[in-house]
Amino acid sequence: MRRDFCDGIGIARLLNATLVMPKFEAAAYWNESSGFADVFDVDYFIQQMDGFIKVVKELPPEVALKEPFRVDCSKRKGQFDYIESVLPSLLKYQFISITPAMSQRRDRYPLHAKAALCQACYGALRLTRSLEQKAAELLEAIPKPFLSLHLRFEPDMVAYSQCEYQGLSPASKDAIEAARGDRKPWTGELARIWRMRGKCPLTPNETAFIFQALSIPTNTNIYLAAGDGLMEIEGLKSIYTNVVTKSELLSGEDFLNMHGNTKAALDYYVSINSDFYVATFFGNMDKMVAAMRAYKGLHNTVFLSRRAYAELTSKGLDGKELKQALWLAHKEDFAMGRGSALPDCFCDFKS
Repeated sequence: MRRDFCDGIGIARLLNATLVMPKFEAAAYWNESSGFADVFDVDYFIQQMDGFIKVVKELPPEVALKEPFRVDCSKRKGQFDYIESVLPSLLKYQFISITPAMSQRRDRYPLHAKAALCQACYGALRLTRSLEQKAAELLEAIPKPFLSLHLRFEPDMVAYSQCEYQGLSPASKDAIEAARGDRKPWTGELARIWRMRGKCPLTPNETAFIFQALSIPTNTNIYLAAGDGLMEIEGLKSIYTNVVTKSELLSGEDFLNMHGNTKAALDYYVSINSDFYVATFFGNMDKMVAAMRAYKGLHNTVFLSRRAYAELTSKGLDGKELKQALWLAHKEDFAMGRGSALPDCFCDFKS
């Protein structure tokens, strides 16, 4: 949502359009009901974007009764031009709802649109006062120094990957099967190719093994940035014993009443302020955290290689031999403390 919103800022500036504060789509699997204003400080955002684009909280009365003309650019590829493809619809209908193009090269935006996008992502978006206080309380409670680990091994994540795993508990197997729906796992040669391409999420046990290969001490303080329903977590905790979660460190009715967006906001806040950040996937949160950490000058960011793990284990490597090979696969990123997810950015980094 944060990524799409930042994209929306850049697009609004490209089109010289007024931006209406968005409404979050409901996510049934998160029991989600929070809105933009439940997560972000709206007034601060509008103030900080002054001079970049015009932002309004609500539609004018003469427009509010209309349904927006929907423009879906999500599947557009190549040299996609918003001005050429979308501006005519905006001029015709005056009010449009847009889904940004996933593959759009933002570094090709003109300077004024880049400036608006960067200001939105790195300067104007901050949590609400109450949520930031809760996040600061959580950060303070974590033993220091600490590593924030974004571990993705929830039933819906595994089901979406279409991967199968050996040795999972019956409870995990049942949860994955319930989440699969029509998305059946790959089998045979297709399953092997899929895994070799790095498409299968690392299990907590595999994550712990790679940590050991990278010589991360087993007494390291680890904050687990993860959603509800994480499976097989004992595979990590049995080796790395100083693992803490937000539900263990925070209490109170306000935390218990939080939904997916607000809980994810806590993980985001802690992760961009952690001493080290490690992710087992390369999803939207990971990209946003890595970018913000780079902007803040915190370069101790590493993304574990699912592809390397799959390729090396497929060769029959195990034990010390596998650990050595995994260290070599991650050596440059780990030693340099930068990770593989920090591409050249057109925003003005501080360091």
